[in-house]
Amino acid sequence: MQKIYLSDSGPKVSAAIYSFYRWEGDSKDNARASMASIVDLCLSLGINTFDLADYYYNHLCEELFGELIAKKTYKREDLVLFSKCGVRFPHASNPDVRIRYIDTSAKYVRQSIEQSLRKLHTDYLDIFLLDHLDAISNLEETAIALEQALRSGKVRNIGVANFSVFQHQLLSSYLQSPVVTHHLELNLLNTSPLRSGQLDYIKQKYMRPIASAPVAGGKIAYGNDEISVKLRNKLQTLAPKYNKDIESIAVAWLIKLGALPLIGTKEERRIKNIVAAFDIDLDHQDWYDLLQAAD
Repeated sequence: MQKIYLSDSGPKVSAAIYSFYRWEGDSKDNARASMASIVDLCLSLGINTFDLADYYYNHLCEELFGELIAKKTYKREDLVLFSKCGVRFPHASNPDVRIRYIDTSAKYVRQSIEQSLRKLHTDYLDIFLLDHLDAISNLEETAIALEQALRSGKVRNIGVANFSVFQHQLLSSYLQSPVVTHHLELNLLNTSPLRSGQLDYIKQKYMRPIASAPVAGGKIAYGNDEISVKLRNKLQTLAPKYNKDIESIAVAWLIKLGALPLIGTKEERRIKNIVAAFDIDLDHQDWYDLLQAAD
């Protein structure tokens, strides 16, 4: 798989990125085995970029991924690792948290970076993202904490996730260093970033949007609502033309936008479907036909 620059200032990543944001339900031992299997599969497909967070998979994701690094199963320099902080919710490991809320305070940013490095058994994060923006933390202090992490080498790049255009602009105004990536939900069943200005602003800053839920959490293939069914019918009419699964065509629609798909499924078949999207050069009119079908 091709490696591409996230932005004019950012690092190279694989054109598809694997994320553990949908993981839930397994025992720790089962999750450990699943993670090793998934990472092996991704690397065999050319995916070397992984999205993690302090709260993913019941707060265990970074610890389990760190075990793989500690065992030297993979060379750290061959991996590109994202981690993020911002969303907090009640959990046994955080007894002081009583409600779901957003915290991007300088104190929590520093704490989260140190925790991620420790759990991942690494000296640096390739990209550290703020996930949502805290409305009441001191943003100047947060920006200073991020800049300090960059200067120390603990973080090599800064990103954001689920920011509005104005939030993105606001954070950037406090930073000396560039924001190199933006993760946001984007798929044929959620095209709102095309209308909100988010996608335009990302491109204005010469960044690649990272599209979470690229196949709408499976709704494109299995959803029963009217729009999902209408869209699926249109995708099925295009499937013979491209000789690909409908999910591959749906992801090819995103790739045509310049977006990088953030893969969240554990199913090998569906991971391969997403990777197969890079073999499709979606026709200009087919792209708009799909957009109209999703309206």
